[in-house]
Amino acid sequence: MKSLTPKKPAKDQREKLILFGVVDLYLQTGKPIGSNTLRENGFEALSSATIRNYFAKLEEEGFLKQQHSSGGRIPAAAAYKAYAEAHSDQPRITSAQKKNIDELLAKQTREVAAYLFQAVEKISDITACASFLSAPRFDQDFLLEIKVVPIDEKRILAVLITDFGIIRTEVLYTDKKFSPPFLKRLETYFNWRLTGIEKPALTSIEETLGAKLYKELMLRHIVGYTNFSSEDLFQAGFSKLLAYSDFNDAAALASGLALFENKQMLRNLLSQACQVGKISCWIGEDLLPFSPEASGCSVIAIPYKINQTVCGAFGILGPNRIPYRELFGQLQHISDSISESLTKSIYKFKISFRSPKPSQLEFKQNYPGSLDQGQTLLLENKNSF
Repeated sequence: MKSLTPKKPAKDQREKLILFGVVDLYLQTGKPIGSNTLRENGFEALSSATIRNYFAKLEEEGFLKQQHSSGGRIPAAAAYKAYAEAHSDQPRITSAQKKNIDELLAKQTREVAAYLFQAVEKISDITACASFLSAPRFDQDFLLEIKVVPIDEKRILAVLITDFGIIRTEVLYTDKKFSPPFLKRLETYFNWRLTGIEKPALTSIEETLGAKLYKELMLRHIVGYTNFSSEDLFQAGFSKLLAYSDFNDAAALASGLALFENKQMLRNLLSQACQVGKISCWIGEDLLPFSPEASGCSVIAIPYKINQTVCGAFGILGPNRIPYRELFGQLQHISDSISESLTKSIYKFKISFRSPKPSQLEFKQNYPGSLDQGQTLLLENKNSF
């Protein structure tokens, strides 16, 4: 390990340098750090006895802890926090890591929502942590296709797929039993209403039922799309946490993932990162206001931009023992890559976006007319009959 200390460190700096030396070594090895181990890794100018004295002081201050009286020290949450704060402006990233990130995320596409969903998966792969991302609402989108999946005799699941790659689901119910042939015709009918292509042969009763279900489906979709009160939230990579010894048992893993049970708390974390405008970090007890069960975890979040305007953020969750400096470097470059890709896509495909606001129901102003009129409806394909 490269020495973290200058040749003659000032006395008031030694404590911090020793603390960061312990954190660095523990992040690398995962093993308690003894005075001799630390001395052999960059602190040759200090005696083992001197290092032990510093260990005792740091333990008294709550930065280090000792699992056994004769064992080495391990960092407490306060140590990780001090380490992260000191190195937030000193990230580490290699040229190879930058190239890998660009290859995974540098992309121009009209399917901007699908791109962000894929991005959160890639973020999890790159960082080996659970990941989550908030997204604005993109306009100029329309329904591309509807798929119908039977749930039971009287309920079906309608899967709505948009041109931007958004997938939403709705459960439809009727007091009449669905037969498999009718469900196939119903799916064809829904898509004919969207595109005007391939009208199915339905009985008058089936067409009446199909029209009723289609109107219900469209109105639900209209309300969900226009009444945009919170950011879309994507998340991925829960299984990545299984690789950490900190989450070896089910109870510890459940506690670590407790934060993901409350979507609003995730949005609040990401919103704070947007307000700060740079990398933000919550370690241990910092997460108590968001999820008391997740206090044994760490979250790092950073905003991304479209045309220099902050429009969302993404974050990762892992145990306290994660390589903060490396992750800071990776997340910063990921943010730059996502920002550049989205900005180019927005300009290339002439897409606009908006952040959530209360009471955004704009159906009357922007989409006049009833659902029976033969014109392009909200979010329907431009080829609508």
